[in-house]
Amino acid sequence: MPELPEVETIVRDLAPQLTGHTLKNPRLLKTDVLRKVSRKRLLASLNGHRVASVRRRAKHAVFELDSGLRMVIQPRMTGVLTVYRRRLTQEDRKYAVLLLSLGGGATFMYRDVRRLGTIWLLDERQWHAYTDSIGPEPLEDDFDVQQFAKRMSGSRQAIKKVLMDQKRIAGVGNIYANEALFRARVDPSRPANRLRQDELVRLYGEVRSVLLEAIEANGTTIRDYRTGTDESGSFQSLLQVYGRTGEPCVRCATRLVTTHDIDGRATTFCWRCQDRSD
Repeated sequence: MPELPEVETIVRDLAPQLTGHTLKNPRLLKTDVLRKVSRKRLLASLNGHRVASVRRRAKHAVFELDSGLRMVIQPRMTGVLTVYRRRLTQEDRKYAVLLLSLGGGATFMYRDVRRLGTIWLLDERQWHAYTDSIGPEPLEDDFDVQQFAKRMSGSRQAIKKVLMDQKRIAGVGNIYANEALFRARVDPSRPANRLRQDELVRLYGEVRSVLLEAIEANGTTIRDYRTGTDESGSFQSLLQVYGRTGEPCVRCATRLVTTHDIDGRATTFCWRCQDRSD
């Protein structure tokens, strides 16, 4: 599903196209994506209101309205957020969930083939409760290696699972946890509290590096992910372990292996390069 780099790419694409625009004629075609908001209230809260800002929090796109309310969309595995500047075809509308007219013939669309994504509408109190429940953003300037080490080392769970815990650190999912752990030469099954300081320092640097590189490449498209301009990302061509089970390690040529034992998700790693020692 879209992780930090994918949602960051979407938001960067959408922000200049939506910020300052007044939303008109909102249409919600499917209601099963709504969380704690009714169809009637969502549409009334969107219609005639201006988009003050578009930004990302963790894996969610946040649309702040001039009313102070925030519409929060988590696209998850098959959700796509984009703006069309042409007349929509029947094929375009096939999996549409939410449509918003922006004026000048432009339409914002949230489409979702499997409707795994969610839409929330949050007031100020709800927004603070929501954002306070999520860990810090790993790319913020004030998120230093000491904070990272403190959040990682306090758990006996496997380091990969801890990296993906959104309460500890925001936005890292399965793809980039696999990649960062490989780059840092850390065994994904190691208990987080058993990592040495030098390993934590390496992992901190590699988490940030892989996220930044993926943003530069507009994210990773394995199957469904599309950018905010409805294009594919390109980081998939740079993946070193994710999705490469059975292929040779790029460092030592050992055959990469995959396990589902850590967190039920596919964990691909090099047993030779990723140190298992405590």
